[in-house]
Amino acid sequence: KTGRNFGAGMSGGIAYIFDQENTFEERCNLEMVALERIVENDDIAELQRLVEKHVTYTGSQIAKNILSNWASSLSAFVKVMPLDYKRVLEQQRKDKLTEVGHG
Repeated sequence: KTGRNFGAGMSGGIAYIFDQENTFEERCNLEMVALERIVENDDIAELQRLVEKHVTYTGSQIAKNILSNWASSLSAFVKVMPLDYKRVLEQQRKDKLTEVGHG
């Protein structure tokens, strides 16, 4: 669980929240961040690696349960993306595409 106003002041990085009760959005500051479902293969792989590392470092039974029920657990995660950070990443992606197109 998170406190209320999660994401306030969040300007970079990405957070993945396990929102099994589907209540995270009401505790999140949506002025600064966007909430996304995790559907991209790169995001899914990154999240799985992070949960696996969490198990390795902490022995968390909750994380072990998430991994053993990965297909159903994945839909309970929310990706928290700061709006400014998202704009920067999108601009970098566009710039790369432009470079490739002219190279």
